[in-house]
Amino acid sequence: MSDFYTEQLIKKRATAKDMMIKIGLLALTVLSVLILFIFPMGIIAPVVMIAADVFVFRRLDLEYEYLFVNGELDIDKIMNKAKRKKVFSMSVTDMELLAPINAGELMQFQRAKVFDYTSNTGNANVYAMVVLENGVHKKILFEPNEEIVEGFYMMAPRKVVRKH
Repeated sequence: MSDFYTEQLIKKRATAKDMMIKIGLLALTVLSVLILFIFPMGIIAPVVMIAADVFVFRRLDLEYEYLFVNGELDIDKIMNKAKRKKVFSMSVTDMELLAPINAGELMQFQRAKVFDYTSNTGNANVYAMVVLENGVHKKILFEPNEEIVEGFYMMAPRKVVRKH
């Protein structure tokens, strides 16, 4: 028996909130430089603001990696193409439902807590996965390719709703 393995990398598009954070930080940095002309002893403010800019800009450059191996799904967040952090991990046995985001079967899980691991492009194949973890329903939004959806379908056909 062979292993079922597939991975996918999704680049997150900057949201309006991300852009506002960047614009705000840049405005504060410019303001701290202008204050330097009034208070020459305030050299620390621009240095701190530039360091904050670099730190926040790197954290806002996100990619998500979906790794599906034999019924196990791991989602990692990759910041600035350098730092990786596991944000979600589950087994197909913990899954209640996997369906396209607009599927009627998801109506019963409207109160579930939502975790968004999508690219925010709006036109992608967004699926919602409902899992039961510690007695609480969680709705995981992600953009699996056809291989990942088929892998879930092979493992649990009654829990998967595919696009037609």
